[in-house]
Amino acid sequence: MIKLSRTQNFTKANIEKLPENKAIVYKIKSSAAKNLYTGIAGRGRGQNRLLEHKELKREQIPGGTRFQFAQVKNKERAEQIEKQIIKKEQPKFNEQNK
Repeated sequence: MIKLSRTQNFTKANIEKLPENKAIVYKIKSSAAKNLYTGIAGRGRGQNRLLEHKELKREQIPGGTRFQFAQVKNKERAEQIEKQIIKKEQPKFNEQNK
């Protein structure tokens, strides 16, 4: 499994600090540190994708107050890791058996 960043508050300021040079895997978590959603974003898209979860009503994750991320080599590797995390942790807002 990959090593995720330390958990950060799910704020626009923290999202804007995300590196954009590689694909990422991310978790949106509750204040109780429960994984609510796991997702991926391709290189150059991480900040935009997390801002969508923060600002677009149809993409919001209810109760999501914190997040973690990890950079990975490419989007294909991110998809593999995302599947592993979803299978293991079964986040409430992810489709299971993805």
